[in-house]
Amino acid sequence: MTPSAFDRRRLQFSFGRAAPAYAQAAVLQREVETRLLEQLDYLEDRQPARILDVGSGPGRASGAMKKRWPRADVIAMDLALPMLHEVPKHTRFWRPVRRVCADAAQLPFADASVDLVFSSLCLQWVAHLPRALDEFRRVLRADGMLVFSTFGPDTLVELREAYLAGGEQDPPLSSFAAIQQVGDALMAAGFRNPVLDRDHYTLTYPDVRSLQQELRLIGAGDARAKRPRGLGGKQRQARMREAYEAMRCEIGRAHV
Repeated sequence: MTPSAFDRRRLQFSFGRAAPAYAQAAVLQREVETRLLEQLDYLEDRQPARILDVGSGPGRASGAMKKRWPRADVIAMDLALPMLHEVPKHTRFWRPVRRVCADAAQLPFADASVDLVFSSLCLQWVAHLPRALDEFRRVLRADGMLVFSTFGPDTLVELREAYLAGGEQDPPLSSFAAIQQVGDALMAAGFRNPVLDRDHYTLTYPDVRSLQQELRLIGAGDARAKRPRGLGGKQRQARMREAYEAMRCEIGRAHV
């Protein structure tokens, strides 16, 4: 991604507005986060002193890691301040989690001060991925570890194709980096022997409107800096929905 790929203020607004309903509405995000937390089983013999949860959202993962390592300094960091207001709902007062509002590409932490950087489905929204990974490498200690997940370019591919089939030349959807780009950026940032896995998730919805409603609830709209301004129009939406219905993968259910 280039530095101008995403509108930072738009992201702050969209995810800030989504904060109260995010934990309940973000079904896929919760599943991916749960699987990523399971990867921490490989750290069973380690006792990280400081953990940074980048793009923490409402703090579910931060709370889980604080429970796992009670003595660790766990920091929930998010670009949207309203998300951080939700963190106490997913943590315990006797296991406090620190909260910091900041950008993943400009971490307000000292060099070599973090043992574990955890980030679930945040990096796809970072305008400049190499810069964010450089920051992760900078704050990690020499034996530190980065564990993260991100969406790939096939995310919402059916919805994108439906817009194209409906005559939309520039679908109102954010685009995400390919796994090869992520791997190259990791190597360039100084991470050695990174392990990258690709998982495919299929979610079903009764209709495309339900999918669009969920995307609005979690704040996952078109955040491109050069996105078209103004309303799309009912006819455009009608053409897209008609094309989407024609691409159903199973009777009565629409896939994403």
